Amino acid sequence: MPVASNRTDEDLLGSDDPEDFGVFYDRHIRALLGYFMRRTRDPEAAADLAAETFASALGARRRFRPGGAPAGAWLYAIAQRRLADYHRRGRVDDRVRRSLAMERRPLASEDARMIRLLADETATTLLDDLPGEQRDAIVAHVVGDRGYGEVAVELQLTEAAVRQRVSRGLKALRRRLGGGP
Repeated sequence: MPVASNRTDEDLLGSDDPEDFGVFYDRHIRALLGYFMRRTRDPEAAADLAAETFASALGARRRFRPGGAPAGAWLYAIAQRRLADYHRRGRVDDRVRRSLAMERRPLASEDARMIRLLADETATTLLDDLPGEQRDAIVAHVVGDRGYGEVAVELQLTEAAVRQRVSRGLKALRRRLGGGP
């Protein structure tokens, strides 16, 4: 498993080290699975589409240009194309995954449950209602399971500022859910 990194997504994509792509994958897989689950309502399809998206990203990472769209936006552009292909064909096109000799693994019931949870519309709606800086900090730290230091580097903030944004955002979410102050 790749180790945590303070490097930016852009640095990770530009690296020749396979471990760096693994770190990029770890940063984005949960959000991408939720994205696909919300759009397909099928955990198997969501898992397959996420695999295809990362396989495409791995093959295309040399075409990514830092300074343009952020790496996350670049990844979601690929994801949107995979989703459009899925809707057009009615199935996941696994050509890219096969070309990289990536085998398709059956989805365990626990994994399917986790993918369904990632797609919870209520949580997404509540997050969308937060101020952008709080939402970004919560998504990076809580949803993305990344350390405060790593998030601080990415957002170009102090670790204390990230902690404060996460704390304020979670407090606002608790209030909206009726969980007190």
